[in-house]
Amino acid sequence: MSKIRKLYYFDKKNVQEMISFLNNNVTDNYINYLMFNPVLPLHYFLPLGLKFLPESYVLKDGNEIKSLITVAPIGSKNKKMEIQKLFFDENSVMEAAELVQYAVSKYKAMGAFSIIVKVDDYLPNLLSMFVTKCGFSQISYEKLWRVTKFPEIEFNKKDFRIFRNSDAQAVAGLYNDILLPHFRPLLSKEVREFKEGIFKGLSYFNEYKYVLEDEKTKNIVACIVIQTYDNENFIVDIIQNGWFEYDINEIIAYTVDRIKKRKKRFGLFIKSKKYTNLGEKFDKIFQKNKYECVQNQIVLTNSSARILKSESEKVKYAMLSNLCPANTIPTTKSSL
Repeated sequence: MSKIRKLYYFDKKNVQEMISFLNNNVTDNYINYLMFNPVLPLHYFLPLGLKFLPESYVLKDGNEIKSLITVAPIGSKNKKMEIQKLFFDENSVMEAAELVQYAVSKYKAMGAFSIIVKVDDYLPNLLSMFVTKCGFSQISYEKLWRVTKFPEIEFNKKDFRIFRNSDAQAVAGLYNDILLPHFRPLLSKEVREFKEGIFKGLSYFNEYKYVLEDEKTKNIVACIVIQTYDNENFIVDIIQNGWFEYDINEIIAYTVDRIKKRKKRFGLFIKSKKYTNLGEKFDKIFQKNKYECVQNQIVLTNSSARILKSESEKVKYAMLSNLCPANTIPTTKSSL
């Protein structure tokens, strides 16, 4: 008989076996952040508005884990959540869909406004599972580009500075302004989502933020968000004023300069988002620079949970919703 419950420390061996096909660093980091955070046991009891860490649940049949899901709060007053990880073994598609439905229903009952998930575009069967069996709808796309050659270009360091919490309102305004109008109700962000939280040190990834100011007006015209999950590969998200002309290659050059202060050798990846009015512009620039597109993800959201009725094609999947560098994506199994 199957049972859904929270992920516990004594599940470690089963989880290691389930995700053993992943890169060793990815496996270790994932298990450490899922199971060794001392705050997690109490975190499950917090109301939705106070949650700040990912939470994980498993579907077990006897002593065997059939599926594992990790859901994290996005941090808005609207209480948006994101499915960050989903693992399920062969012959367990039905169980995975049931676990997704359980998570969606649980967090919606706690007051969640929406649940977001990102699916690699080369996994049509997994996409079908989310859409037809779990009530998700497709919104748009995000791409991840590998910076194959660092730009050798001059930039004015005085134009940039470290992000401060007092900048959060301006950055939130920039982000929401560049969203295409029909995506704003579901993808808009609030000021608190850009502020540095007091529990930042408990996160499983490191994040650094910088802002670019207009030399004349001193207004913030861009924000650079740098994330790393392994201190080897760095993912950059640029939030830029759509009306302000500034060479994005100078922003990338500044980003490289900042990372080199911490790491001499590293991989650099940069996002482009189809749901913003800068998405196509960034794609053209990255193509011109001969950057390699290593990941294309479909963004989906759930507005209601539906009852699982039938089993889809049986196949082995691992879902890693976060945009991940290519060398951490498994090649012998499917990854989302």
